[in-house]
Amino acid sequence: MRSRTILIVDDEPKSREGLKKMLGVWSAGQFEVLTASNGVDALQILEQIPVELMITDIRMPEITGLALISQLRERGIHSQPSVILISGYAQFEYAQQAIHLSVVDYLLKPVSRDKLVESVEKALKAGEEREHVRFMQKMADPQLLAVRNEEAALSDPVRQAIQFVDTHIEEAISLQEVAGHVHLNGSYFSALFKEQCQINFSEYVARRKLQKAKELLLKTNLPIAEIASRTGYQAVKYFNKLFKEHEGMSPGQYRSMRNETKAEVR
Repeated sequence: MRSRTILIVDDEPKSREGLKKMLGVWSAGQFEVLTASNGVDALQILEQIPVELMITDIRMPEITGLALISQLRERGIHSQPSVILISGYAQFEYAQQAIHLSVVDYLLKPVSRDKLVESVEKALKAGEEREHVRFMQKMADPQLLAVRNEEAALSDPVRQAIQFVDTHIEEAISLQEVAGHVHLNGSYFSALFKEQCQINFSEYVARRKLQKAKELLLKTNLPIAEIASRTGYQAVKYFNKLFKEHEGMSPGQYRSMRNETKAEVR
């Protein structure tokens, strides 16, 4: 398992090594603590290695700490760590820019061990929360979310149909079956559902089943065949085909994103 990484960027050797030593003792081997003496070297590290947390001085030659963060964001480098700024100067302008760049904390030198550890733990927690949001976004279907957001405005038959789909997700669900459940003619129900949800009923069912499949892929270790069965698809080959058509990747490839996310935050 790859170790989690913290990067310290400071042009002052004594400060840089002091921070590294304090974090080395605190982390007890859970983190690899890397250092860079300037922003150029830091960017090279960030382009090559997933970094979970970056602690950077503000005043440095070539690239300042603030410019380093700006370049990190602008370049879209895959590694987008939480950031702690350190400085020997308590300047309001720096603090303002730090807020604009979504810096987690701003510490003044000399940094005490207790203050450093408190700030690092705060930054790591913020990073994990950010990754959790990103993890959840991977599962979200915009069209399903749009229907859910308008659920209060839907008619009773349409709301009942949505509830029926949720509770029968493991079964093959037909329009006629659900229309009968809500006591409506099939053609009328189909038109009503499309009018209120802006999506065909069959498309809604397919998307809801795939949403459930995505949840199971990311949250469990169930075999893909079992996940197909739990979402009402007995033919795994058809399930794989449908999944790829909607998501642009196979169920196995989708599941691999879970491992990528864990690798980034662990």
